Amino acid sequence: MELTSEVSGEMQIVRVDATRIDAAAAIRFKDMMREITGSDVPHVVLDLSKVEFIDSSGLGAIVAAMKQLGSTRRLDLAGLTPMVDRVFRLTRMETVFTIHKSVEAAKAVYAD
Repeated sequence: MELTSEVSGEMQIVRVDATRIDAAAAIRFKDMMREITGSDVPHVVLDLSKVEFIDSSGLGAIVAAMKQLGSTRRLDLAGLTPMVDRVFRLTRMETVFTIHKSVEAAKAVYAD
């Protein structure tokens, strides 16, 4: 599991460079998100465009990452593949997160 990050103004883009976020990767994902989002950038976009599979542990890890940001920062999701999108919709998590078609779409929405 690799995460890469770039900051663009008030937005931090975190890219997941893995095809799965499952029970085997969830703890490492949470730890890496805590470490990589430690700055005060108010808006984090998690790019899931390479993730093809997510299970309940992966969902829990993403929710934990959102909670770790606190109430003054937000976590949006971008680039959900069809299977990952289906899991988010079946679990009604699309009501918890703002989901963008792509990172570029998220940038366009929040452009100054």
